[in-house]
Amino acid sequence: MADITDAVVIGASGGIGSKIASRLSTRPDIARVHRLSRRSGEIDIADAGSIAAAAERVAGEAQAPIGLVFVATGLLHGPDGIQPEKDWRSLDATALARYFAVNAIGPAMVARHFMPLLPRQGRSVFAVLSARVGSIGDNRLGGWYGYRASKAALNQFIRTFSVELARKRPRAICVALHPGTVATGLSEPFSGNVASERLFLPGEAAGHLLGVVDGLDIADNGGFFAWDGSRIEY
Repeated sequence: MADITDAVVIGASGGIGSKIASRLSTRPDIARVHRLSRRSGEIDIADAGSIAAAAERVAGEAQAPIGLVFVATGLLHGPDGIQPEKDWRSLDATALARYFAVNAIGPAMVARHFMPLLPRQGRSVFAVLSARVGSIGDNRLGGWYGYRASKAALNQFIRTFSVELARKRPRAICVALHPGTVATGLSEPFSGNVASERLFLPGEAAGHLLGVVDGLDIADNGGFFAWDGSRIEY
């Protein structure tokens, strides 16, 4: 990003989000990083009211146009017993609702309230962490119903937002990003069989993802990209 802008990182206390925020804070093209997280009490991705309030606060505190909104939240497993399903017998309505609330509806509400803060003129990016397993076309293994379906729903939100964004903010870019397997609490129970060269530290993942963001152009609006910049089919 060439112009001086503010950046917003939602999920800024998480493994990837904290490193994204830290890297952005050292950049000369970023005037201020707004670090929002549930842990700090500033936002709850599953509470639309808190998202709206956070957007209002950011709008009032911004030192420059909001050039980047990065949503680094997600749910794969949780202390309330949520675990990726191995087969259809494991499907649970409450767990499915939670997956969709955190992985799809929450980021959609972030877009609802933060996209209007993007400048009408000039380049800006709205990026969310998705997952390759959310690709319908790439699904060969099955399982993980709630996580897959909620990330697929997120991808559809991003694709649809990009169409409207192109009309309202012609130089804005809206994308879904797959960070790879990262050594965080989210992936820890499932990373045992991942080759060491494919298991990234959070700082490495942040560098990869910001590199992808920096390389985006308007033709990439609505795309789904892996950590190395390659396109993933929806």
